[in-house]
Amino acid sequence: MLAKYFHRQGDQVTVLSRRPQATAWRTVVWNGRDLGAWEREIDGADVVINLTGRSVDCRYTKANRREILHSRVDATQVVGRAIQAARRPPRVWLNASTATIYRHAMDREMDEATGELGGREGGGMATWKFSIEVAMAWEKAFFEAETPGTRKVAMRSAMIAIAGTSWLGKLTRLARCGLGGAAGTGTQYMSWIHETDFIRAVEFLIAREDLEGAVNVSSPNPMPNAPFMRAIRDACGVRFGPSVPEWALRVGSILLGTEAELILKSRRVVPRRLSEAGFEFRFPTWPEAARELLWRPGAHGGFAATTITPAVHL
Repeated sequence: MLAKYFHRQGDQVTVLSRRPQATAWRTVVWNGRDLGAWEREIDGADVVINLTGRSVDCRYTKANRREILHSRVDATQVVGRAIQAARRPPRVWLNASTATIYRHAMDREMDEATGELGGREGGGMATWKFSIEVAMAWEKAFFEAETPGTRKVAMRSAMIAIAGTSWLGKLTRLARCGLGGAAGTGTQYMSWIHETDFIRAVEFLIAREDLEGAVNVSSPNPMPNAPFMRAIRDACGVRFGPSVPEWALRVGSILLGTEAELILKSRRVVPRRLSEAGFEFRFPTWPEAARELLWRPGAHGGFAATTITPAVHL
């Protein structure tokens, strides 16, 4: 997604990948862990964007937990080492982080200045501590990297809504099958960002030399799950979707090989720093974003196919 956009803008793009494929831009092999020939691509680059990390859409087995953690921390550390060794380091390094770093928030919004980090939730939410630990270790590796000549931004991204793929594709299929109702009570908040605004936010962060540190990359309007799902049903032309009780979600997540936390945790994140810096969202509210994503002109069957690039160097 990012590689395609910047390539079309005329930028020289190099993608670091474990499994290189034929693309319109340059692709270089790396393993996301060790220094190698790929580090030459960092020296002289203007911008480094690291989004590397194993998908969390899985069961949190011991092996998967280890891979989720190390794929993020190891890649961040080795990118930092490559930047540190560069004779002409990049002027800016954008590194992925996650809005999941904040606590389960039903009562108020979480911004960069006043947001409370998670990890202290009790009861059934105690199992969510792993996600917080990953997020904190990820940012620790990023901010501890000694790169004095490079501005650094940790992008605490909400769920990126991409037409036809990822979580949006799954929820849309459920809605079309008549199963797109509220998850549990439906009061938990969903933080999200339209793919177009994610790309524009990345471009904005590259250009704004006064922005560094943690930045929330999300829509300014998080929405409770029930109306969030209703907006998807409306975009699909489906009038009704039964609510799914929490116990059924927990059982279903096991059968589907994922974690109920992904849909039950309340993420009420707002992009205070982006907004105060003057960033204007093209899709600030979910109903209009859902309609555009599901019925984009030229999309096959109402969907457009795009992908997220794991790591991009411009």
